Parts: sequence; structure tokens; C-alpha cells
Amino acid sequence: MGETAEDALKRMRMRSWRRGTKEMDLVLGPFADARLADLSASMLAAYDALLAENDQDLMQWVLGRSAPPDRFAPLIARIAAHARQRPLRGL
Repeated sequence: MGETAEDALKRMRMRSWRRGTKEMDLVLGPFADARLADLSASMLAAYDALLAENDQDLMQWVLGRSAPPDRFAPLIARIAAHARQRPLRGL
């Protein structure tokens, strides 16, 4: 039996909060909690693929220090906008 939509969201939320770096935990975790349920199926697929990317690359993309691959650009823009709306706590 395949993964249900609810199980996929739970898995992606967990992976968002348990990254390799605390900084990315604090960027992706709150985004996942607040926004994953509202993403389209194609954006969820992109987010799932994004979770396999290296944290150092992700941070550079979110901070705008380097351009993300085209397939991630719209999603990175959403994540960066969400991160700018809230201060990073716990660093």
C-alpha cells in the first residue's frame, strides 16, 4: 500500500524539522507547519525533492546568495518570504 497524503505531509514536516543544521530546521520547520497543507500537488512534489538537497545549498538559496535550480525557484521564494516574516529564534 502506498503512502497516504496525510502520511506524506507528516513525513515532510518531520524531515523539515530534522535537518542537518539547526538553521535549516528553523527555516523549513515553521514553513512546513504553516504552509505545506496549502501547497498544490506539484509544489508538494517539489518540496519533497527539495528535502533531499544539501543544507548548505538550501541556506544559500534562501538567503539569496546563490540562485536555486529553476525547478526549486518558486518554492525557495515562498520559503524565503515566510522566513523573513518571522524572526529566527533559538540560534
